[in-house]
Amino acid sequence: MTSSRPPWRRLRRGEIPKDTVEFARWLIGKVVVHEHAAGVLAGRIVETEAYPPGDPACHAYLGKTARNASLFRERGHCYVYFIYGTWFMLNVASAAEGEGAGVLLRAVEPLHGIDIMQDLRAVSRLTDLARGPGRLAQAFAIERGLDGIDMCKRGRLWLAHGTQPAGEIGCSVRIGLSKAADQPWRFYERGNPHVSGTKRLNV
Repeated sequence: MTSSRPPWRRLRRGEIPKDTVEFARWLIGKVVVHEHAAGVLAGRIVETEAYPPGDPACHAYLGKTARNASLFRERGHCYVYFIYGTWFMLNVASAAEGEGAGVLLRAVEPLHGIDIMQDLRAVSRLTDLARGPGRLAQAFAIERGLDGIDMCKRGRLWLAHGTQPAGEIGCSVRIGLSKAADQPWRFYERGNPHVSGTKRLNV
C-alpha cells in the first residue's frame, strides 16, 4: 500500500563522505523518502551535482544569508530554495557546520508512492515524474517548509540506503550554469532512463 512504511535503512551522518564531490557521487543509488500527508514518497537517486566550498556557483559562495542558511548546517541537512518563480530545488548540505556547501538532487527513479507522484505532477509516464530537479521536487511535494530538516534523523524527509546497488556511474559538467561551468561535478547512473540532461552529457 502507498501509506506503508518502506523498508530502507536511514543513513547515519557518520557514513556520509566529508568531501562534497565524493558525497555527490556516493549518493547515486541511495534513496530519498518524504513521509507526506498523502502517503510515503520514495525514489532511488540517479543524478546529483556537487557544489563544494569555494565554488562560485554555490549559493554559499558570498556568505550566509537568511535564504541559504541551511547550506551552512552540518552535512545531511536539507536545503530547499525556489527558482525561476516556478520550481523548488532539493539539496543536501555537505560540509561541516558553518562551512557552506551542498549537493543538488537532480533526478530519482520513483519507487514508492508513484500514484501520488503522478497526481502531484499531473503526468502518468514514469520517466516524466522526477527527471530533473524541478520535476523531482514537485513529484516529492518539496516546499520551503522542509528547508533545514535533518535528513539523517527520523522525520518527514530523510535519506536511506538503497536495496539495489548503483550501476556504472558517469560524470559530466554541471547543467545550466554560467559560473564554474566546466567543473566535472555532475554524477549519474549510466543507462538509467530517469536521468536528465542531453545524450551528449550522459555518455
